[in-house]
Amino acid sequence: MRSDNSDHVFTTRNGRPVEPRNLYRSFLRISESASLPQGRLHDTLHGCASLLFAAGGAPRTVMETLGHSQIAVTTNVYTHVSDDTRREAMSHMDRLLKRRR
Repeated sequence: MRSDNSDHVFTTRNGRPVEPRNLYRSFLRISESASLPQGRLHDTLHGCASLLFAAGGAPRTVMETLGHSQIAVTTNVYTHVSDDTRREAMSHMDRLLKRRR
């Protein structure tokens, strides 16, 4: 967590920045204890972006949350459409086409 006298989001108890290898080790331990599949810490950015969009997050808000400078990077690289979202879109299309008959 952020130390009161630090610009870093994650710090050690003495206020120093967390070493990347230690952060990754903690990430793996927490993932395992939560029975999550093993993955890369970077993959959580993709999940975060996709979940924020699925929840109705505005593209610019998601972009800034992830620290990107361009919306295209966020929308084209980091967001992924879930199967449920795809099915919902096809269901809307089905209803629209049935109305036109």
